[in-house]
Amino acid sequence: MKNNLFELKQEDKYILLKILVNKIDASNALELKQMFLSFKDHPEYPKNLILNISEVKYIDSSGLSAILVAHKVSLESNGIMILCGTSEHVMKLVKISQLDKILDLLPTEEEAIDAIFMKELEKEFGTDDEIVE
Repeated sequence: MKNNLFELKQEDKYILLKILVNKIDASNALELKQMFLSFKDHPEYPKNLILNISEVKYIDSSGLSAILVAHKVSLESNGIMILCGTSEHVMKLVKISQLDKILDLLPTEEEAIDAIFMKELEKEFGTDDEIVE
């Protein structure tokens, strides 16, 4: 699915959502929030989300709030949300608001995809921390 604001690709283990505009603010954050919340109505969707914001150069509190909604929806469905492609300016705001402590942040879309697959393998086979008897 694609519109002027984002492009959405559904893969087997994740949804890749690429923001196509250079700012996320009060003018478009509500549309993003509604879209993230709509994922709950589609249990057939993958539970993991990669949010690529490499085109975004400006974000305000409304935009950060939309990202938090995406994070919450993923967590509630036992998935993960990875934010990737964060510009220097956006990363400053993420750090100032201390969202870097709760969000999974990776530099590139490729690294985010790899992280999703690693997480899925951990879920399927367990982690090294588990004791096998």
